[in-house]
Amino acid sequence: MSPLFRRKPAQPPEHSENHLVTLIRKPGCHLCDDAQLVVEKVCAELGVPWEGKDITEDRGLHDQYWEQIPVVLVDGRQHTFWRVNEERLRKALTDQYK
Repeated sequence: MSPLFRRKPAQPPEHSENHLVTLIRKPGCHLCDDAQLVVEKVCAELGVPWEGKDITEDRGLHDQYWEQIPVVLVDGRQHTFWRVNEERLRKALTDQYK
């Protein structure tokens, strides 16, 4: 087959490895479970790493965010809280480099 007709595998956007998404949550929180599904989906699609942090295990996070959980940070800055909008998160992770 000619190289012109070969499909290239989908590539995550350039620079996606430079981002880190952090989900601050607590056990038993249904909004946190919903947020995690969105974070997992968007980060997997874009090749962006993410981490979860539990406010019950970190006093500083608890004091700062306990009224807002779940909280999503992008590169250490607060992106959203309570509800995570999939398109808004995707835009935050891709538009910076357009």
